[in-house]
Amino acid sequence: MSPTIAFGRSKIGKTVEWTTKDLLNGLEEFVPIYETRPIKNNMYGMGFDHSFGLWFMVRWLKPDLMIESGAFKGHSTWVLRQAMPNTRIISLSPRHPEKYLKKGPAYVDGNCTYLAGKDFVDFGSVDWEKLLRNHGISDPSRVLVFFDDHQSELKRLKQALKAGFQHLIFEDNYDTGTGDHYSLRQICDQSYIRGGGHSCFGDSDEARLRSKRKKLWEKAVEIDDLCGKDDAWWGVRGYMRDNFNHSNKAISYEEHFQNSRFVESILDVYWELPPVAGPSLTHQTRYDPARSPDPIIEDGRYALFRRMGLERLDASVFNGYTQMVYVEISSSMLNTDKV
Repeated sequence: MSPTIAFGRSKIGKTVEWTTKDLLNGLEEFVPIYETRPIKNNMYGMGFDHSFGLWFMVRWLKPDLMIESGAFKGHSTWVLRQAMPNTRIISLSPRHPEKYLKKGPAYVDGNCTYLAGKDFVDFGSVDWEKLLRNHGISDPSRVLVFFDDHQSELKRLKQALKAGFQHLIFEDNYDTGTGDHYSLRQICDQSYIRGGGHSCFGDSDEARLRSKRKKLWEKAVEIDDLCGKDDAWWGVRGYMRDNFNHSNKAISYEEHFQNSRFVESILDVYWELPPVAGPSLTHQTRYDPARSPDPIIEDGRYALFRRMGLERLDASVFNGYTQMVYVEISSSMLNTDKV
């Protein structure tokens, strides 16, 4: 297991327009916004890192319409609204966020079309051409779709491609061996990617390193947990998980490899949000920094961390990082028979 990682490849190697300086400027602006959030304790929902990432990317991309699949109590809806105060939102969620108001804080947006509760329709079953037309949208490539629904990201990617959507953000982009659904990061975990591909030998260097890191980071994965039957390490122990871990399918390495080739063939951009700051600053203990991009604010830069206002936040809000990813589907792939 490489100490550094470079997951995700697109067919042309294009990257995002924004820079680390842009992210730092955004952080300074976002912290006071985040402090006004209506849901202070968003347990099981997005923490600070991903809230910032969503806000920053939406504000940069400036879509004509925002779609979210999976709203929970409405925190992500609130983040979308802070980024784009006047842009329409379509929110799909099995349970309407207003139901949570009976037990505590939740957020319901006044300029949002909710397909939720008794009106819920799964993302893959929506007549998007009709719904977009009803919202005055003729070009689906001007729409941003945010997925936080714990469904197979390969499935969602294919559905988005079929509907003509180009800009997608996946909230829970779980690392190999973790999570309740097949993620793009898992798909991209291949031996030809730096930090990708794994050995199941119990006395290997990777096994020893993983064992050490498990003592430091709660979500680090030891070799015995990474590898399943017949040394299947891809996905989660050789399984492609889906639907909150309720619908799982064993896949061969060949199928896993072909999934990677497919994803690479249709994406122009794959970009993982870095953690906002190193663990010595945030005091997070969950995710393994060796399996994540370098943080925006590196360990040791306490003065910068403090200047950004991040020290004012409770340490618990930094424990929810799961490699949020932005992908851009190539325009040449839209409305083709590639799926």
